[in-house]
Amino acid sequence: MRDILKENILKLKKEKNAIILAHLYEPDEIQEIADYVGDSYYLSKIARDCQEELIIFCGVKFMGESAKILSPQKTVILPAANAGCPMADMADAEDLKEMIKDYPDAFKVCYINSSYEVKALCDVSVTSSSALDIIKNVPNKQILFLPDRNLGSYIAEFFPDKEFILWQGFCPTHERISTEDIINAKAKHPNVKVLGHPECNKDVRDLCDYIGSTSGIINFATNCEDNEFIIATEEGILYELNKRNPNKRFYFPGPIICPNMKKTSLEKVYDALCGKVEEVILDEDISKKALVSLENMHKLGEMVVCGN
Repeated sequence: MRDILKENILKLKKEKNAIILAHLYEPDEIQEIADYVGDSYYLSKIARDCQEELIIFCGVKFMGESAKILSPQKTVILPAANAGCPMADMADAEDLKEMIKDYPDAFKVCYINSSYEVKALCDVSVTSSSALDIIKNVPNKQILFLPDRNLGSYIAEFFPDKEFILWQGFCPTHERISTEDIINAKAKHPNVKVLGHPECNKDVRDLCDYIGSTSGIINFATNCEDNEFIIATEEGILYELNKRNPNKRFYFPGPIICPNMKKTSLEKVYDALCGKVEEVILDEDISKKALVSLENMHKLGEMVVCGN
């Protein structure tokens, strides 16, 4: 039955001139049918540049919002319409307005894991894979960073000459990973490198051999000569890790599951293609303001790629 449903999805996708995008934390069967699988930065570029007029975005709310902002002329549908991001919800636009008054000279940086209302108030959006390159191109000495205190503190380590004012948000999934979890995993698998995500707290990051985005973790594991790794991020990444490295073994320091990323199903993707799920609709004025932060994310991030 699942194979028939997959075939029907692929057939309908072609008929509708649609593209399916999936984040690396999505369920295996969703990643399997997607045209592109990646982290938030990569998928935002695909959504911006793709020729298809219908984007089925298998992820969470802020991802669908960002895709719509970057391509307002396209139809963007989030199959799991109720898939939110607890960390994004920790940053409220009205509270941010008050904080901006306290730091009028600060350059306002928001993690892409934030609402479009928050993005509309910020100078640039960043992802975990693009943040360091983007901040390198920011001349301001004072940085207001939100909503993730863990990613913010990680970035701050690379810029001791800048003052970082950190919002106190966090990812509940990564926050659950403890130092005890990592120590126990290392005891079970001695001499195995630990690859972690910057959304982990500092005590956990300090026990890791490599810190990077989901795509960074995958690339490190793929390019490293080692055959075993401990992975300190959401378990959905295992699909791509195994796909690229069938002869390597990966261990997790306990259950690391984002419930919102698991809300997407094949049935919901099919319903989205059938028009049974409402498209992402955003306030036009707020979207135009939020577009500035997303465009700056690509401009500042690509300055490094271009060698400038």
